[in-house]
Amino acid sequence: MAAAMELRCWGGDWGLPSVHTESLIVLAYAKFSGATVSISPIDWTWKTITATVPELLCGDSAIQEPAQILNFLRKQRFNADYELTARQGADTMAYIALLEEKLRPAVLHTFWVDAENYTNLTRPWFASHSPFPLNFFVPSRHANIALSRILLTKGEAPLHRISEVEGKIYSDAKECLNLLSYRLGTANYFFGDSPTSLDAFVFGFVAPLQKASLPRSPLQSHLKQLDNITRFCDNILAVYFSLDHPCPPPPVQETMDANLQKLTQLVNKESNLIEKMDDNLRSSPQHKPHRPDPKPSLSSAKSSTPA
Repeated sequence: MAAAMELRCWGGDWGLPSVHTESLIVLAYAKFSGATVSISPIDWTWKTITATVPELLCGDSAIQEPAQILNFLRKQRFNADYELTARQGADTMAYIALLEEKLRPAVLHTFWVDAENYTNLTRPWFASHSPFPLNFFVPSRHANIALSRILLTKGEAPLHRISEVEGKIYSDAKECLNLLSYRLGTANYFFGDSPTSLDAFVFGFVAPLQKASLPRSPLQSHLKQLDNITRFCDNILAVYFSLDHPCPPPPVQETMDANLQKLTQLVNKESNLIEKMDDNLRSSPQHKPHRPDPKPSLSSAKSSTPA
């Protein structure tokens, strides 16, 4: 009997089974290949900061990263690509590389770096799906990772600042979407009548961009002009996810995580200690302290990064 498989991922919203690109890729491929996977959203748990998602658990194995998870599923005989020719397999690898190079930086910028989108959509969503006090840290942590990744891959000389690479990454992303639209044509899927791993990757990258209520996004506006790509995403949602509700309601306050209780106790102890120290300072003789030359604070050094 095959071991049960569990997928840890971010939960869904905006009409999607997950708002997270990598999680969407794995969820879609599992559906396409017929794999039975139980979904465990990390929303409202401490895994929002401790876990790397998506993560597939099967017996003693824990597999991360979409490419590795898809390879593992293929080894378990859940292969959505078994009918592809060698040429189609090579095209799949080329298009996935294109998505990573051309589209991912723009998707990251749209959700995590663009100030208006981050302030009004991305940060509130991830903060509201993280437990206290992680709701103060999880969004900014993801934003910093996204910014670093964009600059690492696109910040080549003479483009070193995010404002300098912004035009380049959106130009590349629009070109990528146009190529995908041309390749898809009037078909439902990229190769024949059945979806494959390429369809899973395209869906994972494009669906959040299509469905999110972004206050400002030239890339979303461009995407909505490509009717066959938007129809492609709508078709996958209707055929494979119409009855799914993988994201459970948030837990009630009475079932607070034990770690959160410990943290609350620690904060209370620290607060009491600070009060005692303050009382002692007030009752002790006051001397003018020696003040060294001021140094730039850590907070001011980080003021240029997304909060």
